[in-house]
Parts: sequence; C-alpha cells; structure tokens
Amino acid sequence: MRVVVAGLGTMGRSHALAYHAHPDAEIVGLVNRSEVTLPEALSGYPRFATLGEALALEPDLVCIATYSDTHAEYAIAAMEAGAHVFVEKPLATTVADAERVVATAQRLGSKLVVGYILRHHPSWQRLIAEARDLGGPYVFRMNLNQQSQGATWATHKSLMQTTSPLVDCGVHYVDVMCQITDAAPTRVSAMGLRLSDEIAPDMYNYGQLQVWFKDGSVGWYEAGWGPMMSETASFVKDVVSPGGSVSIKDAERGATDDVEGHTKVGAIVVHRPSGDRRVALPDEPDHQALCDAEQAFTLAAIATDHDLTRHMTDAVQSLRICLAADESIRTGHPVSLGDTP
Repeated sequence: MRVVVAGLGTMGRSHALAYHAHPDAEIVGLVNRSEVTLPEALSGYPRFATLGEALALEPDLVCIATYSDTHAEYAIAAMEAGAHVFVEKPLATTVADAERVVATAQRLGSKLVVGYILRHHPSWQRLIAEARDLGGPYVFRMNLNQQSQGATWATHKSLMQTTSPLVDCGVHYVDVMCQITDAAPTRVSAMGLRLSDEIAPDMYNYGQLQVWFKDGSVGWYEAGWGPMMSETASFVKDVVSPGGSVSIKDAERGATDDVEGHTKVGAIVVHRPSGDRRVALPDEPDHQALCDAEQAFTLAAIATDHDLTRHMTDAVQSLRICLAADESIRTGHPVSLGDTP
C-alpha cells in the first residue's frame, strides 16, 4: 500500500517508522513544511513541502500528523484525491469540521482512522474491561499534567496557538470514559487559567473539565502544560463504581513531558469491598510498538474493509465533550449536550 506521511514531528516520525517496517506498506513520500532531521531509516524517502505535491503521487493511504488546525483540511483533501486516511487526534478543531471529515469518508467509502493510541494498548484495554466488569454508574478521575520545558514547552506553545491542553490530550481520556460507560454525555462544565505570558491572551495552559453522562456516571479530566506545572499527582487514572474501583498504579515514568510516560502502566489495581487484586503487566509496549499497532490496524482495516462507523462516531463524541469544555471556560457557563447520540 503506497503511503504518504504528512508532519514529521514526534508522532509523524513514529508512524513513518511503523510504515517503514510493515511488509504491506511502501512509503512514497514524506511531507513537512520545514527541513527536519530524520532517523536513518527514513532518510532515503522523497520529501515534499506541501501535501498537494505528495498527493500527485496518488497514494493509497495518507497519514496526517500535522498541527490540529490542518487535520480536517488535509484529511478531506486526501480522501478527495482517492486515499484512505489515518489522522492524529484531535480529528479537527471544531465539531462541524470533524463531522465534515466523517461525512466525506462515508460519501467516498474511504477508511478513516483517528489516532487514539490507547485503544491499541493492552493495559488500557484491560483497564476498560475490568471497569466494565464492575458495573456502573461510574466516577472517572483522570489527569495528565506535564511540566514541560525547553523544546517540549516550545512544542506546547505552538500547539496552543489553536488547541488547548484539554482538547489535545483530553480526547484520549474522555474516549476511555465513553468506552467504559457507553452512555451519551449530557452536560459539560470546565474551568481554566492562563499561567504564562508566553501564550495567546485568549488561551489557557491549565484546565479541568467535568462531564455528566446519561446513565448517571460523572467524570473529570485535568491537563496542564508548562514549566510552572507541579509533578505531584500529575498522573491519576481511577474509575470508581458501586462495585469497587479500578486504578492504574503509576509506573516509573521519568519526566512528565516524556512521551513514553504518557501511556506507561505499572500495574492495574482492582479494588472490591472483599479485597484488592493486582494485575501485573510485565510486557508493556513502548511508544513505537503502539504506533506500529495503530498502523497495522489501519492497514488491516483497509485490506478487510472493516466497518469503522463506531470508531468515527466515538472520535467525534470525545471531541465534542472536550470542545464543550473549551466553550464552558470561555463563557463561564456549563454546556448542555442534550441527547447526544
């Protein structure tokens, strides 16, 4: 399958390495608007400054790992050119654009996979299964705060030109909540604060959202970026229900802005009134292995004509919740989602 990769930052390079190693993929072009240093394995592939140039090669699949504000435009352009699409999260920066991308995929019969990397992580799959086994309604307690400095803080500042931490990171963990409860979200409220003069006046680099679900479940998610962030309790992943709780036991993960630490799981602790059970996870995949799994899923979905309707619907729903949190912070009021499907 002929593949173009657009965006050669951390995620784009990892996805390109996944295609490089996969026997059913052939990279025909790499796209980045500026010159970047690539791993030796990728150094021989043709490079282009624009996606339009690479689409002239008529790829079968386009991987989009650029900044969020280009995701919808690039995804639609790729599908209109006849390609299937893998796009990093978030799918778009507005719900309307996300729905437009999904509608394009449905109209053209294109496969559209969104980069929810935790869906391919066996430890997170186990967390979801253990939580569902407890039965709801649920309380979700989750955060990912990053004490970012230097080059990582520069990347975060670039991201915050268009996308807040609550949206960029939050879609992952809100997606986990939605997979566990299976209930529609009904209301979102949020609070946020701008903690740095280095970001736009209308942007915040710390936020917390609260979401209510139709089955009575409730949840919160917290995200903060920047050199001022505390690393105390920076990684909380708890699911509580009347039957007990399931928690990720923090692993030795290094600095909070280390990409390897964002998915790392030390163990899962299942608590019931009758006692605790620890689920050991000795063979955790690293970040590259997870990207390999994402791209293997994408290539298989295309080859087998896998139905991705639920996958696309879930991607829009998690984005809707996180963008409602953005709206709540900017207006100071809760946002009703009504009977969201």
